[in-house]
Formats: sequence, structure tokens, C-alpha cells
Amino acid sequence: MTAFTVRAARTSDVRGILGLLDPWVQRRILLGKDVVTVYEAVQEFVVAESDGELIGCGALHVMWEDLGEIRTLIVADGWLHHGVGGAVVAHLEEKARALGLSRLFCLTFEVDFFSRRGFAPIGEQVVDPDVYSQLLRSPDEGVAEFLDLAHVKPNTLGNTRMLKQL
Repeated sequence: MTAFTVRAARTSDVRGILGLLDPWVQRRILLGKDVVTVYEAVQEFVVAESDGELIGCGALHVMWEDLGEIRTLIVADGWLHHGVGGAVVAHLEEKARALGLSRLFCLTFEVDFFSRRGFAPIGEQVVDPDVYSQLLRSPDEGVAEFLDLAHVKPNTLGNTRMLKQL
């Protein structure tokens, strides 16, 4: 293995991000994304790169004034267990702090990975009722997953909702 770097994603990385995502979609671990959706959210992504090849990615989506979500965290199979995922999460946490966020949410099958990084499983009510009512208005599926709404339950079966205080 050679060294890798983590940097902000560029529009030229979108096809590579989708290429990283596809095997996980095929295994029904992650939901697929339309190309346009990734272009629209490219500023949320960071990528891990080695010798010009994308080997990992992740995104930070702001949900509320103090709350963000780590989403689409992917590491190429050949790079698993080499620190790529941890480096991507650390970069996203720095980005979250710079934005003024104090909590990070994730929906994951990788409970041990996120637990080692300070995330803990959460119950149903982690925001006050006023914020909850505002978040209900969001069209974003990730917000619906955070709120644990019934219409996203088929997509979240087996996943664990986790939160970290920054």
C-alpha cells in the first residue's frame, strides 16, 4: 500500500465517487445515488486518493444549526483496514467543527468502526419538539432516516442510528 491523501471533492471526482458506491449498492448495503444528486452535493464530499485513484469518500450533510450527518462513507475493498475510513471521518469532523456543528449523526452497519470514533447508538428523540417539527419539512431522505420516520424504515433495516458530540 502506498500513502493516501484526503481532500475536498471536485466535480471531476463525481464519476469516481459513483464507481466507489456501485459495489456497495449491488450488495444492497448502501442506496444508489443519481449522478445529478452527487454533482449537486459535491461540495459536501471529501475523497481519499492514492496515486491519482479514488480509494474512499464520505460526505458531511448539514441538518440543523448544530447537527450534521456523515453519509456515503465508502472505502475501496483493497483499502479496507488501512486507515482510509478513519482519515475520511476525521476530515469530515474537522469540516463539521469549522461549520460550527457540535453533533454528528450517522446511519450505519459499521457500529464498531463508528463506536471507536466516539459515536454511540441513539434512541428516537434527540432533538427538541420545535426542531423536530422543522426537520419534518425537509425533503432529504437522510433527515427522514435521522428522525426514524416510518416511510424510510425499509431502507434502514439492520442499520444503527448513531450520534457523536464534537
